[in-house]
Order: sequence, then structure tokens, then C-alpha cells
Amino acid sequence: MYRKFFKRLLDFILGIIGTIGASPILLPTTILLGIANRGTPFFLQKRPGKNGKIFTIVKFKTMNDRKDRQGKLLPDHQRLTKIGKIVRKTSIDEIPQLWNVLKGDMSLVGPRPLLPEYLPLYNDFQKRRHEVRPGITGWAQVNGRNAVSWQQKFAYDVWYVDHLSLMLDVKILLLTVKKVFKREGVAVEGASAVGRFKGNQQLTG
Repeated sequence: MYRKFFKRLLDFILGIIGTIGASPILLPTTILLGIANRGTPFFLQKRPGKNGKIFTIVKFKTMNDRKDRQGKLLPDHQRLTKIGKIVRKTSIDEIPQLWNVLKGDMSLVGPRPLLPEYLPLYNDFQKRRHEVRPGITGWAQVNGRNAVSWQQKFAYDVWYVDHLSLMLDVKILLLTVKKVFKREGVAVEGASAVGRFKGNQQLTG
């Protein structure tokens, strides 16, 4: 019952409360990032949701679009703005995803949505992470976040799918708050400490 109905209802209620509570942060952050990124404070990207359905995720944009002489984007650490570094370090960049929660694309808790290009690389076990809505935070995030290997991350995701419950979601939310305040496992200089997922040969090779 919780998985099929009450989880979505709780997401919607907490999403509204969270949006209202975060409003004093949202406006000044939007303005500062708009200035730093020349009018584009938000980062929009396609991500796979439940059952692999593609949606557009919304985050605060912490990196500018500076390019080299060949027209290629500079490395992440060179494009990370000063205000963006603060926003990412404090996890404020995740707050706009509450809009995705209210729309029903995401849940507060679930496997983090990864890149669409990873979809054909998953084996049958890893595909199970898409049996539920992706989350702003998840079991993998409170157990290492960017520091865990891809293999362990997928194991955490599927474990969550199999053990999803109200008590587990509450536990993950509380642990997330603790980690944010302690600033644990936050990769400020790049997207992931373990690099991009290149398929299961990467895990066994």
C-alpha cells in the first residue's frame, strides 16, 4: 500500500512543504547563479525515470559554459563558479528537483537518476533500479554517495527496491540531513568520484 499509493502522496505533501520552506534560499540563489552563468541559473538534463521513461531533471547550474579554443567545454573544475562551489557543497543545487517530485517524475527517496546513455549498458539486475521512481536522495547516497563503486551503487539501488518501506524512507531522509550538515561524500570538483559508467566490463575487468 505504501509503495503504490502513500509514498506518492507523502512525496507531494513534503514536496510542497519543502518548496515553501526553501523559498528564502531559492530566490537569492537563482539571482546569484543567473549572474554567474549569464542568465541561466538552472541546469536541465534528460534522465531516465520509472520504467526508463525519460524526463527533464532540474537542478541549479553550478558550472558555466566556458570552452577552449577548439570549442570544447573546459574540464568541470575549471567551469565551477565560486557561487556554484558553495551551492554544490551545501547540496542547495538539489533543491529545484522538488519540482520534479511535485510533477511525479521523481520521489524524495529512490535510486538517483543517471544518464540515458547508461540504459543499454545495464544487465538485468541493474535494470531493476528503474522499478521505482528515482529520488533526490537514496540508499546509495547515504552509504557513500560519490565514493562507492558502480557495482556497490547498483547493489544498494536494487536493495532499496526490494526493501522499500515508510520506515526505510524516513531513515534515508534523516541520514541525508545528517550528511548534508556534515558535508560528507560531496564531490565538488566533478560529477562522480568513480567516473562515468562504461558497462559491466568496467566492473569485472
